[in-house]
Amino acid sequence: MSDLLVSIRHAKPEDAAALSRVFDAAWREAYLGIIPGITLEKMFARRSARWWRSTVSRGRPLVVLDLGQGAVGYASYGRCRDRALPAKGEIDELYLLPEYQGLGFGRRLFKAVRNDLRHRELDRVAVWALEDNERACAFYEGMGGQKVARVEERIGGTPLAKVAYLFR
Repeated sequence: MSDLLVSIRHAKPEDAAALSRVFDAAWREAYLGIIPGITLEKMFARRSARWWRSTVSRGRPLVVLDLGQGAVGYASYGRCRDRALPAKGEIDELYLLPEYQGLGFGRRLFKAVRNDLRHRELDRVAVWALEDNERACAFYEGMGGQKVARVEERIGGTPLAKVAYLFR
């Protein structure tokens, strides 16, 4: 019998390559067929290990889900950037490698981030998701999020709807 060591910790510069790999795989799985292909490829090129190394040292919190062999998921979060939303905190991104999705790890990561936001006195939390990303929308609704806003944004020349979920 083997034990699985699961930790959620602040990202370090050494996590950059793993973060880039998680971003690439998770975004391909989530957005292929939603975000235009060329635009998606440009996003992958921008989020290289070098980009992640510089992001780790910025002020906004970034945590990784580490199962003992490095990051298999991540979340970035902090103060809500959209003043029109009735939220103090915001989870900007929460992604896992596709093979770790649907196993409860996303819930653990989400709850850990919510706890950290509460500790920072940012208790009402917003999360934006593309409306066509049905899996993400179902996840946030399953976690108790309520839709509070919907906007349309052009991504790669294609209009895409985003919905905001509020967690109290």
